Amino acid sequence: MAHNLNAMRIIFCDNLIDRKVDPDFEEEYKSAVAHGFQVGLISFEDLNDSNIAKSISRIGVSDELELAIYRGWMIHPDKYKLLYEGLLKKKVKLINSPEEYMTCHYLPLSYDFIKELTPFTNWTALKGRVDFDKVYELTSVFNDQPIIVKDYVKSQKHNWTEACFIPKASDKESVRKVVSNFIDLQGEGLNVGLVFRKFEELEFLTNHSKSQMPLTKEFRLFFLNERIIQVFNYWDEGDYGDTTPDLKKFESIGLTIKSNFFTMDIAKKKDGDWIIMELGDGQVSGLPDNADKTNFYRVLKQNTLQQ
Repeated sequence: MAHNLNAMRIIFCDNLIDRKVDPDFEEEYKSAVAHGFQVGLISFEDLNDSNIAKSISRIGVSDELELAIYRGWMIHPDKYKLLYEGLLKKKVKLINSPEEYMTCHYLPLSYDFIKELTPFTNWTALKGRVDFDKVYELTSVFNDQPIIVKDYVKSQKHNWTEACFIPKASDKESVRKVVSNFIDLQGEGLNVGLVFRKFEELEFLTNHSKSQMPLTKEFRLFFLNERIIQVFNYWDEGDYGDTTPDLKKFESIGLTIKSNFFTMDIAKKKDGDWIIMELGDGQVSGLPDNADKTNFYRVLKQNTLQQ
């Protein structure tokens, strides 16, 4: 799945007000420029409106096929397909195809790749009103175990007790309450359906300073062409001490993932074992606030030149 990445462009979202790079990605933008990447800007708002011509109007046509990495906000797969195809007409090819994007963006599509090292998971797509009989059928599989609910992409982890964590999967009243709260909070942003996962006891880090959600020792691994290129502490709060994961088994699984650029979030359980929490497309996976963005693009540049 490796590509020749010697010519690489990084594409960011612009700021609706002044059409410069979105402030949340300004540091990444500057770091990419500093390390010799060509950069480009698209309009996220126009893309969401399906106005692809306007969205990518400032991306020039390449003389020959050129690869690109998008670094910006999460995109619905349908919109990503528009972006991918629109850029391809300008001879700019995003590093992940629409199918590869979906593989890591939607947990149910990546589950088979990681199921040996991730909490047991089941799911259902939603069409209209929630079928709670179907929900109870899925949650009953967990018996009395604690579970969490999320959609195909996101959870309401910062509303932990109200809309994410269910202490006992067999408690139908609790299931209905938490699932209903979750759906209300997700609103129109709900991705496809409901996902239920076994809750694993992870090694405690600290309580989130705002939401008081329990934070645990988690790491975000960035993979490029089947190789880990960066490892970050997932949380900006708390003291990780000397906790460092053994990456060998995650490297092996990374070889099977059908994506050229993706993230793998891993966590340490209380019993010392390591598990995979989920995958993400590398183009829309954020860097922690305390991450060294300059070093991220330095390493990205080194690895693109080595291909």
